[in-house]
Amino acid sequence: MGMRTIQIGLLGYGLAGSTFHAPLIRTIPSLTIAAVMTSRQADVARDLPGARVVDSAAAIFTDPAIELVVVATPNASHFELARQALEAGKHVVIDKPITTSSANADALIALATRQGRLLSVYQNRRWDNDFLTVRKLVEAGRLGTIYAYESHFDRFRPAIKPGWHEIPQPGAGVLFDLGSHLIDQALVLFGMPTTVTADVLAQRSEALVDDYFHVILGYGERRAIVHASTLVREPGPRFAVHGDAGSFVKYGMDPQETALKAGRPANAPDWGREDPALSGTLVNAAGERQLITSEPGAYPEFYAQMTAAIFTGAPLPVSAQSARDVVAVIELAHQSAVEHRTVVP
Repeated sequence: MGMRTIQIGLLGYGLAGSTFHAPLIRTIPSLTIAAVMTSRQADVARDLPGARVVDSAAAIFTDPAIELVVVATPNASHFELARQALEAGKHVVIDKPITTSSANADALIALATRQGRLLSVYQNRRWDNDFLTVRKLVEAGRLGTIYAYESHFDRFRPAIKPGWHEIPQPGAGVLFDLGSHLIDQALVLFGMPTTVTADVLAQRSEALVDDYFHVILGYGERRAIVHASTLVREPGPRFAVHGDAGSFVKYGMDPQETALKAGRPANAPDWGREDPALSGTLVNAAGERQLITSEPGAYPEFYAQMTAAIFTGAPLPVSAQSARDVVAVIELAHQSAVEHRTVVP
């Protein structure tokens, strides 16, 4: 008897749906995208010839064959769509951030529990090659006790890129967009901070939402800094992590987003491997330098783990509670920036 197939309803076929979800879902043999809610019919016909296109979320929620709903729509719509999907008895994956408020995230978590359904959030950058490498070094104690952790996601976009991210509405701006990733990574390593100090602003004259943030997460004597800017032509390190046994510094970006945008199959044997020239440098307490080959990036792992959670009750790839905590930190960062002070959760 063959393994059963999980039929998926995908809400949205913009950048998230077409680039970050569909190609990774297709790497898992027991997952099938049965229906897509989108206006981009031609794109779906080209990429997913077996999927039908629907013009309403209701058409997916009322389909008894669909077991898992993937919400890949603009941030402001996540809560309502996920709520309806859970109420219809579906398992749900939401593209990050889970919702635009921690209160809404709490409501979804409670609903999923009541419905006996799985709720996970696509925090794909837990499977970035550089973060996997940092995590391995930190957890192995190679840097000793960590005192300073700095993570940057800098880009050069002097002109505003049209899209909902740039329009004032809940969940817009770079703190919700890139901050969701960087804060999530810090929380995976260190847990919830005891203090949050943030500078969040719009630097470009035409910007209507935040395009810069510098957030300091306090953990007693440790500081974790997450930072993003849209006006950096020559980025510094992506990661700089310093402990009492050494430092690790890593330049460059994980290659998986570029590969997905170029249409490379995410199950290729060399998937997620980067140019060795981008290897990070570990410097031990004696000053000895060692190049550290990055772990391969592994975005397909998210849907592999999600499938196992549905089939066998294995742990979710990302708990909804951890994604809720990311939004809570974003809220604290906004509060800190507005009030010009350090806030205590």
